[in-house]
Amino acid sequence: MTEKYTALYDEHKKLGASFTDFGGWQMPLKYSSELAEHHAVRNAAGLFDLSHMGEVWVNGPEAGAFLDYALVGKISAMAVGKAKYSLICNEDGGIIDDLITYRRPAAADGTDVFLVVPNAGNASVVAAALQERAAGFDVQVEDASARTSLIAVQGPKAQELLLRLVPAAQHSSVTDLKYYAAVEVPFLVGGAGKELLLARTGYTGEDGFEIFVDNADASALWQALIAIADEGELTPAGLASRDSLRLEAGMPLYGNELSLQDDPFAAGLGAVVALSKEGDFVGKAALAAKKEAGAGSTSGRRLVGLKGKGRRAGRAHYPVLQDGATVGKVTSGQPSPTLGYPIAMAYVDVAHSAPGTALAIDLRGKAEPFEVVDLPFYRRAK
Repeated sequence: MTEKYTALYDEHKKLGASFTDFGGWQMPLKYSSELAEHHAVRNAAGLFDLSHMGEVWVNGPEAGAFLDYALVGKISAMAVGKAKYSLICNEDGGIIDDLITYRRPAAADGTDVFLVVPNAGNASVVAAALQERAAGFDVQVEDASARTSLIAVQGPKAQELLLRLVPAAQHSSVTDLKYYAAVEVPFLVGGAGKELLLARTGYTGEDGFEIFVDNADASALWQALIAIADEGELTPAGLASRDSLRLEAGMPLYGNELSLQDDPFAAGLGAVVALSKEGDFVGKAALAAKKEAGAGSTSGRRLVGLKGKGRRAGRAHYPVLQDGATVGKVTSGQPSPTLGYPIAMAYVDVAHSAPGTALAIDLRGKAEPFEVVDLPFYRRAK
């Protein structure tokens, strides 16, 4: 596989990043200490390059109806400016990807416009699936991933920092922006105001923003964000801290908690599936049957949170035990930097999934005690 590099690769090299492969992309794993980067996001703000994510534009007279068919949610009901978390499934109800869809203002001809953002490793798969499913709809599907960068600023100081790069007259566009919403905002980069799509979304459990920018302007924006921050206010952060942050926030990662072998009900995402929406959608019959059979509620396994009683952490694929018998499998796990004890997410048999249930993780032959707890592990103070 040919290695892929984001438009910010040279910026990461200048900062001394250690790199790792993620979905074929060479991405910064960390710059110095992943623990320091984690705490920076919780206490001030972190700066992330998310340009490995995909961006697929969908527009046309039947864009809303098409996305209602292609995804499991009722996307056409979204208000302009809002965002919605959803899933794209196959005919068997398996999860191809989880993604966020943004509804943008209508085009000049009055037709609807949406931006679909899939995960890095699945971007091309999702784009191809959307293009295939578009047959029969009056809609255009354009994969803009190769020319688009995505920069995130996450943490309690995120809003304060962004306001330093936005003209005062547009400050309210940032401060009034709700969670899971997006707006075009002029950023003062390179001595001029450039309108960029700003979304109040993130993957860390903190307040924060994601900024969509053309590749050609990505480095200037990255440098401007670093330049306007005082010492300790904004820390470049890599994938290692992003993973520990999202785990504390109980957010699933495709390839760990989500896959073609998992269904939304077992993953705790049943509310995302709009079985009641009019018309058919890909996977509807299979998902209806799974729900009827009690998937994730009375049958099969369910995704749960596990809190460690000791100091040793479970890792992905480790068996989950009760009284020595295997009742599940860890999907993600590590010590929690914020909480100070081991945490994990795991699929366990529904009979053992109630909060308070005492379980264990097989840590290479030793049963380490854990307890089922509600997700997320961490909630930020509002």
